[in-house]
Amino acid sequence: MSPPPSRSRTSHRPDPGRWRILAILLTTIFMSLIGVSIVNVALPSIQTSLNATQSDIQWVLSGYALTFGVVLVAAGRAGDLMGRGGLFLIGVALFTLSSIAAGLAPDAAWLNGARFVQGIGSGLLNPQGLGMIQHYFRGAERGRAFGYFGTAVGFSVAIGPVLGGVLIELGGLHLGWRLTFLVNVPIGIAVLILGLKWFPRPLIQLPSRTPAPVQRGGTPGAPPAARAGWRSLDPIGSLLLGLAVLSFLYPFVESRSAPLTWALLPLGLLLAALWVWWERRTVSRGGSPMVDLRIFATPSFSNGVLIMALYFLGTTSVWVLVALYVQEGLDMSALQSGLFGIPAALLSSWAADWAGRRVMAYGRKIVIGGLFLALAGLGLSMGVILLQAYDLLSAWWLLLTLSFIGLAQGFVISPNQALTLMDVPLDYAGSSGAIMQTGQRIGTSVGIAMITATVFWTLDGSTSWHLATATGFGVISVIIVIALAFAYKDQRDRRKHEQAIIAN
Repeated sequence: MSPPPSRSRTSHRPDPGRWRILAILLTTIFMSLIGVSIVNVALPSIQTSLNATQSDIQWVLSGYALTFGVVLVAAGRAGDLMGRGGLFLIGVALFTLSSIAAGLAPDAAWLNGARFVQGIGSGLLNPQGLGMIQHYFRGAERGRAFGYFGTAVGFSVAIGPVLGGVLIELGGLHLGWRLTFLVNVPIGIAVLILGLKWFPRPLIQLPSRTPAPVQRGGTPGAPPAARAGWRSLDPIGSLLLGLAVLSFLYPFVESRSAPLTWALLPLGLLLAALWVWWERRTVSRGGSPMVDLRIFATPSFSNGVLIMALYFLGTTSVWVLVALYVQEGLDMSALQSGLFGIPAALLSSWAADWAGRRVMAYGRKIVIGGLFLALAGLGLSMGVILLQAYDLLSAWWLLLTLSFIGLAQGFVISPNQALTLMDVPLDYAGSSGAIMQTGQRIGTSVGIAMITATVFWTLDGSTSWHLATATGFGVISVIIVIALAFAYKDQRDRRKHEQAIIAN
C-alpha cells in the first residue's frame, strides 16, 4: 500500500481573511472547552439542585463524551465534501441551543438530553476547525496557527474551573450551575454572526448528483466534485465506525455502574474490522470511502496518531489523580485542588505558542523534548508525593513539578497535530483530523478507566493514597516512554525519507 499523493502543495495563495477565520475558530474552541471544564466544578451543585442520582451525574459527563466521539470522523468527512464552514456553524448552533436547554433544565433527564446534543454539536465543529486550519494555513504559518490553538486550549483549561467557581458563588446553589451553561450563549451567538459574515461562500456545497468517472483505486487526492453524489458520504462506513467507537467507549465510561458492558468490547473490535473491510472494498470498487486507509501508509500520520493516542492515554489521568490525592488523601477542598493545575495550564498556553512558531523548523524534536519534560514532571511529582507521606515536603511543591507536565502539553499536543496532518491531502483534512481526535477520545477514556482502576486496586491492599497515587504516576510514565519510542521512530522515518529524496 503506497501513501496517497498530496495535492495543492505547489501553489498556494494565502486567503487574506485567514486570521479572522482563525479568530472565530479559536473563540469557539475556547467556548467548548470552557463548557467542559466548568461542568466538572458544577457537578455537586447539579446533584443537589436537581436531586440527581449518582448515575445521572455520571451521564452528565459520559453522554457528552460518547456522542462527541461517535460523530467525529463522519462529521470530518462530511466537512471535506460539503464545506467545512457551514458544518462548523451548524455545530456552533447546536452547541449554543443545547447550552440554553441545559441551563434551563427542569430535571436530570432533560439536562442529560441536552448534554447528548451538546456532544453532537462539539463533534461537528471540532474536525471542521482542524480542517480549516489546514486549508487556510501552510508552512510556518500553519505551525503558528496550531500554536495559537494550543494556547486557547491551555488558557481555557486554566480559567474554566475558576470561572465556574465564581459563577456558582455568584448565582448560589440553584442558579450558579445554570450560569455555567448559559455563559456559552453570548459567545455562540457572536461566533454565528461573525461566521456568517466572514466565512467564504458557499458555506455548504452539496455533493454532485452526477457521477463522474473515478479510476479504480482512486486516490484520496481526487477532488470532491469527482465523486458520486451522496454515496461519497459513505453512510455505511459512517454507521460502522460510529457503532464501533460507541461499543468501545461505552464500557470505559460506564464500567463502574454496569460491569457487564465490558461484553461490548469484542463487538467493537468486530465492527472496527468490518469497517476496515468496507472501506477497502469501497476503494477497490472505485468509490469514495469515508476514510481512505492509505493515509495510514504516510508515516508522519500513522506515527502521529499513535503518539497522540498514547499521550492522552497517559497524561489525561494526571489531573484526575491529583484531584483524588489532594481531596481524598490530603483532605483539601475542591477549590484548593483546582489551584494545583493553574501554573501548568498557563505554562501550557505559553509553550504551545512558542512551539507553534518553531515546529516547522525543528519538527518532531519539539515533541520529543515535550515527552521528556512529561517524564521529568511525573518523576518529580512522584518524589514530592512520597516525601510528603513522611512530612518531609509540602504537597504544594506539586505546583512546581506539575508545571513540567504543563510545558509538555504545550510542546506535544499542538506541534504533534501540525506534524501529523502535514502530509495529508487537503481533501481529507477534516476526516484525518477527526481520526486523530477519535484516538484522543479513546485514549482518554481507556486511560482514565485503566489508571484509576490501578490506583483503587492498590488502595484495596491497605496502601496509603501517597503510594497509590505514585503507582498511578508510574503507570503513566511507562505509557509516555512508549509514546517517546514512536516519536523517535517518526523522526527516523522522516530522516530516511529526506535522504531518499536527496539520493534521487
